Amino acid sequence: MAININKDAVYRAAKVQQKDYKISDGGGLSLLVKTDGTKRWLFYYRFDGKQNTLGFGTYPDTTLENARRQAEDARKQLASGTDPADLRNKAKKAKQQAILNKKRVSDGLPILDSFTDVTRQWLDSISHLTSATTHVKKTSRIERLAFPLLGDKPIKEIKSADVLAVLKPLIGKSQLETAHRLHGEISSIFAYAVVHNYTEYDPAQPVAKQIPAQKVKHRAALIDPKQVAQLLRDISNYQGTFVVQSAFRLSPLLFQRPGEIRQMLWTDVDLEAREWRPYIFKTDFHHIVPLPTQAIAILEAIRPLTGEGLYVFPSSRGDGRPMSDNTIRTALKSLGYDSDVMTAHGFRTTASTLLNEQGWSPDAIERQLAHAPRDQVRAAYNRAQYLDERRRMMQSWADYLDSLKQGAAVIPFRKQQ
Repeated sequence: MAININKDAVYRAAKVQQKDYKISDGGGLSLLVKTDGTKRWLFYYRFDGKQNTLGFGTYPDTTLENARRQAEDARKQLASGTDPADLRNKAKKAKQQAILNKKRVSDGLPILDSFTDVTRQWLDSISHLTSATTHVKKTSRIERLAFPLLGDKPIKEIKSADVLAVLKPLIGKSQLETAHRLHGEISSIFAYAVVHNYTEYDPAQPVAKQIPAQKVKHRAALIDPKQVAQLLRDISNYQGTFVVQSAFRLSPLLFQRPGEIRQMLWTDVDLEAREWRPYIFKTDFHHIVPLPTQAIAILEAIRPLTGEGLYVFPSSRGDGRPMSDNTIRTALKSLGYDSDVMTAHGFRTTASTLLNEQGWSPDAIERQLAHAPRDQVRAAYNRAQYLDERRRMMQSWADYLDSLKQGAAVIPFRKQQ
């Protein structure tokens, strides 16, 4: 194939004619001379059986040497099985996207098709599936731990090694629960990216086996009735503030999660109906907690002090927030109960263990513990399930705790029919 056929003088001397005409330089390169006097370099080639044309600019702005260099590059691309026009279009799009991304960054927006960009889309797509609190925690975790390494990377270029690099610091600190959570979220982001054609595979999948299995830590709890009796007497003698005293005394009676106790809202409490109806964020459903007489007495006693506010147990700082999440833990420790002996969460284990031993329905106990079914429709249908039995159980439980505290003989009682 002959190339570089003519000297530059041939193209410089080309005159306008009545029709457009071409002067071939060989190897697919020609100069098109138009009737208006414009001279354009064109490269003619076939790719996948189709005739294509690529423009290299106008002459003499694009010199003969420059045009020949572009033609040689195009011939090399064709020899390697690449369409030069496709390559040029990709380069053009990349340049346009670089300009757009520069503006997006200056406007505080993520780079297009980056991990951050796709993550934001994924978070928006699942926002209606989780509570606001959970969504904020999930967003914060990804922003703090994944964005610094992955944020600006094009999502289709992220490799398994990149994902592992994000998780390694957590694994090194034995923060395995966080590592597993973050890994699951990154994998979900890539699943979204695959479905929406941002990438073709999930590089987080092979990383799963690199995260050590998490050892389940059981929260310490007292289950021996004699020890429970002493704990109840110690709680009665606790000398903290009245707000903390009240929350402390209520915890074993209702055995709900510590966070739910400390964030109890007056609007959720119906003393006349003898019910507390909190929204359980952990399991995403509205719970019904029957209030025994002893719990009613505690709430009626504290109502003159905090009843005009939002929380039943407000922070002592007067900043509009609920009691601190470590208040009951600190109170237990002040009574000599370290975290390896008894925890605030341990009241749930104490109640669950003893109530099961006493013959109450396991289903009723599970409902009272607010362990919601995974099926949310079923959870909504069953939120009042076993309510009559739970009313009897809660009053019987409160009476039993009173008997323990007063030093009655420790005899496992049977449920009252």
